[in-house]
Amino acid sequence: MRVHLREIIEQRQLSALLQPIVDMASGEIIGYEGLIRGPSDSLLHSPINLFKVAFANNQMVQIEHLSRQVVLERFVELKLPGKLFFNVSPKCLLQLEGHHGKTLELIREVGINPERVIIELTESEPTYDYDLMRDAVRHYREMGFQIAIDDLGEGFSSLRLWSELRPEYVKIDMHFIQGINMDPVKLQFVRSIQEIAEKSNTLVIAEGIETQAELLVLRDVGVAYGQGYHLGRPNVHPATALPAEVVKALGHNRAPTPQRGAEKNNVSIVKLLQRVPPISPATNNNDAFELFVREAKLLIIPVVDQEVPLGLLSRYDMIEHFARPYQRELYGKKSCTLFMDPNPIIVHKDTSLQDLSFSIVQADAHHLSNGFIITDQGKYLGMGRGHDLMREITQMQITAARYANPLTQLPGNVPINEHIERLLASGTRFWACYCDLDHFKPFNDVYGYRKGDDVIQLTGAILSEHCDLNRDFIGHIGGDDFMILFQSEDWERRCRDILDQFGSEIQNFYSIEDREQGGYLSEDRQGKKAFYSLISLSLGAIKVDPHHFYSHHQIATAATESKKQAKKMHGNSLFIDRRDRHS
Repeated sequence: MRVHLREIIEQRQLSALLQPIVDMASGEIIGYEGLIRGPSDSLLHSPINLFKVAFANNQMVQIEHLSRQVVLERFVELKLPGKLFFNVSPKCLLQLEGHHGKTLELIREVGINPERVIIELTESEPTYDYDLMRDAVRHYREMGFQIAIDDLGEGFSSLRLWSELRPEYVKIDMHFIQGINMDPVKLQFVRSIQEIAEKSNTLVIAEGIETQAELLVLRDVGVAYGQGYHLGRPNVHPATALPAEVVKALGHNRAPTPQRGAEKNNVSIVKLLQRVPPISPATNNNDAFELFVREAKLLIIPVVDQEVPLGLLSRYDMIEHFARPYQRELYGKKSCTLFMDPNPIIVHKDTSLQDLSFSIVQADAHHLSNGFIITDQGKYLGMGRGHDLMREITQMQITAARYANPLTQLPGNVPINEHIERLLASGTRFWACYCDLDHFKPFNDVYGYRKGDDVIQLTGAILSEHCDLNRDFIGHIGGDDFMILFQSEDWERRCRDILDQFGSEIQNFYSIEDREQGGYLSEDRQGKKAFYSLISLSLGAIKVDPHHFYSHHQIATAATESKKQAKKMHGNSLFIDRRDRHS
């Protein structure tokens, strides 16, 4: 590999790929990241292998210098617009030859302005000399370069680097981007980074965008720039314009926050991980017992052989065995595996809290007190306690109860109002649709509250079925009232489909006689007999243009008025208030 690396450097056997970086507001390409590849038929084709071998052979400065040269030349050769981002490790930035103007010399040779070049700091090992790093960055800034920090959230010290260097750009690691439309934890991380960035005059770049749903959530949060396969792949001949569907999506409405409750199946047990040092099966029972004696709070010891968990040793089991006559004399020098539980609960680190809870409930009672072993690809990571699991599950249930309607599990008033305020703050155009059942109370009186609950659940299910959950937000205000915040362009068709399906399925809740006569007799609130039609659904929709409404209270009032107009119409009905509000 050392010889092959030398050949690559001497013969310039590197090639450059360029990937577009996109302005999330305008849909324009603002620049490209330069990526390097080794020879296509070589084990060093992958940049990970290439730089790993270079590091091992003390050739990092040489390989990075050549990489910068190849990327710069390709960027200029293609006459690409905007800025060029290229990777530099902090270690190489601090090398003396870096201070001798090598990069500036390269840029002058290819004929590009330093102001178009962004030095992207990427970590492969911890950075400790922050004073020297600040001096190096100051040196490069004086020459006209700007600074970016790569893979924020993934590296050893990226947050510290951000604080110390105050870069012009930060790039969020793709782990926090992929699936963000379904993961409120990732969404909160990105929101927090965006908030810090706004206060520090830093522009955020989201890496690894692979779907339209991810793209629109990030744009809605306010992230300035994006990068990923959905926008354009790294290529020898990179795209100079975005795909039409991406431009169209960015030009239309913004995507919503993931529905509350989406996190419940995504919170993994890593949150419960505790680093408990294991013992090997070669440890005898006397030594294991001494561990329990020395550590008064130690209740469980995992037994692990070459990173593979074998079982759990319990303090109480050990004391019980040694309390019996002659047990210590007979078994004290034998392997600790003799007294361990050979069938503990072992779970992968990505297991959800709900799945783990179900497993423990189905297992023998002692597993709750013993806890569980957490692994990664079969290798021991640490332990989790049953007590901590129960606490987290309880907290999640309390949170869910606060935010979700218990009957439909749809978001309640708090998240509905939060979502409206967020859309208003982002200047998004959307349609608010108030949904209300007609003649629902007399139905409850005649058919009973259980049937009434079934109708409400049916309504929630139909609304959910006809909405795009990546763009539209459905909330259950309470009782038989719902709210939809539409961002789908075809929202009106979706409303018509909702009414059609509801009108068909509500028939199943009535007796044949009531269906045939279109209703039934029941007492009104004054105790008089009255004829009531079958339950129908009224939808009242209003258009919410940017800056024409200023709070969720205003929108609720206007949507309620539209709903009242819909209820004046016979049967399943949709009333649309299309007025343009300019005050």
